[in-house]
Amino acid sequence: MASYRQSYHHNIFGTKNHKQSIPNEYCEELYKYIWRIIKNKNCKLYRINGWKDHIHIFSDLHPSISLADFIKEIKTSTSVWLKSNSNFPDFDGWAEGYGSFTISHNDRNRIINYIKGQKEHHKKESFKDEYKRILKEFGIDFDDKYI
Repeated sequence: MASYRQSYHHNIFGTKNHKQSIPNEYCEELYKYIWRIIKNKNCKLYRINGWKDHIHIFSDLHPSISLADFIKEIKTSTSVWLKSNSNFPDFDGWAEGYGSFTISHNDRNRIINYIKGQKEHHKKESFKDEYKRILKEFGIDFDDKYI
């Protein structure tokens, strides 16, 4: 008998000190780099996008890797790459934490469209406000000093 699974995750993490260090004109370069990491982990990327101070990654999670290791690999690899890339001179690193939210198959397209609209969305709402709103939507208690 074969094994089947579906594990959708909406992952969000920001830059250190919310520094706007991901220029819009070079963000696609970063997203392609992250896509290769995800592919190498046998996971599937459904959508990636963000703003100057954070990114959203909607992907599945292969059972061979833990969520913590998945995020750690993306953040560690991209941090080294971004610091050595002259297109990202202001990048100092990623913030310590992250948010990860499991998504049902029925909500898949809604999340893809939400992530697709990030550039437009952040003309109206800051990353901090967005992140707090998402945490509240998922019923997660948080301390403002860690946001």
